[in-house]
Amino acid sequence: MAVAAGSYHTVGVTSAGRVVAVGSNDFGQCDVAHWREIVAVAAGSTHTLGLCADGTVVAAGNNEHGQCDVTGWHAIRPST
Repeated sequence: MAVAAGSYHTVGVTSAGRVVAVGSNDFGQCDVAHWREIVAVAAGSTHTLGLCADGTVVAAGNNEHGQCDVTGWHAIRPST
């Protein structure tokens, strides 16, 4: 299980590729229950990013500064 921590929330990826989240959800940063086939996660102060197995990226939470604008992100690989 991969785990990432934001300022007030924590997210993790299960072995089945689903994402779980706990903590503050003031900006929707924990609204990740519908994410599938996730291989990595990252958590900012009030947003969460997920890397899908197909190389696309999903995001949830505060987008005040465009930090969730991941439309069109393709062929992204997890860091090693």
